[in-house]
Amino acid sequence: MAEKIIMGIDPGTNVMGYGLLKVNGNKASMMAMGVIDMRKIHDPYLRLGRIFDRVTCLIEEFLPDEMAIEAPFFGKNIQSMLKLGRAQGVAIAAAIHHDIPIHEYAPLKIKMAITGQGLASKEQVAGMLKRLLNLKEDEHIKFMDATDALAAAYCHFMQSGAPLSVKRYGSWKDFVIKNKNRVSGS
Repeated sequence: MAEKIIMGIDPGTNVMGYGLLKVNGNKASMMAMGVIDMRKIHDPYLRLGRIFDRVTCLIEEFLPDEMAIEAPFFGKNIQSMLKLGRAQGVAIAAAIHHDIPIHEYAPLKIKMAITGQGLASKEQVAGMLKRLLNLKEDEHIKFMDATDALAAAYCHFMQSGAPLSVKRYGSWKDFVIKNKNRVSGS
């Protein structure tokens, strides 16, 4: 497997997280993570412009091969969902503008891929990423949006067939067929 770079995005209208992974074979390492802070920008359209500009700058700096983005969750506040969808759409537009393939993952799927449980907290996701990627304490960011974005990138890394050392089975029957020597009573 050739080297590639995966950009993760955690969409937000106040704070948007980003994380970049470098993948070499079945190993992933963090290149960068951070946030695009828009809390001081009051005009919602200027915020969208800021997202497009910053995501474009990150793409031009790191040259990612793929983008993994967290899908909007379905909440009760329709206005919040619409704003979040716009923010996600602008980040996607920046990737499309640079011919970068986009992969969208539900928050539950990302948490499941990182921690093994879909209802994990942001702190649990950050803690697991710290162990998986050997992050140092000083690489920990005060906004969990950055680690959520890195989690989206890592989820895509996992979904892309990596790590190669882990065998995948479609079912228990598939496991038994491929591992007769490991199953007692067969």
